[in-house]
Amino acid sequence: MDIGQPSDYLSGQSMFIRSEKEKGRIGTDVIIHASAVVEEGAVLGPNVVIGAGCKIAAGAKISNSTILAGTTVNAHSYIDGSIIGWKNTVGSWVRITNLTCTAEDVQIANLTLLSNVKVLPHKGISGEHKDSIIM
Repeated sequence: MDIGQPSDYLSGQSMFIRSEKEKGRIGTDVIIHASAVVEEGAVLGPNVVIGAGCKIAAGAKISNSTILAGTTVNAHSYIDGSIIGWKNTVGSWVRITNLTCTAEDVQIANLTLLSNVKVLPHKGISGEHKDSIIM
């Protein structure tokens, strides 16, 4: 396993969460930093890590993913099997799937679709993107 690869990172995260749950250190399959804000109505899990200072809005659904520090996920967005970088903003009704990875300071507009996309830092993106790298 090479946790420098997104799929291995998420597999390792899943194994860590399972191990912590079996040891009784956590009660669910979600790890949320104490400074993160998750609104009532957001659905998290399984295998989710929410970083420091994150804001997750009501109606958002996140599974099998990592949301790194300082990121905001707005209402009714869906994130599965992806890694969202530091200080990102995910608009409303966004769909992010299939090992999409974003770097730091990425702004994702409302109604955007990202599937198996790698996004470099300091980008604003909108529309539909599949199997690509946004530089």
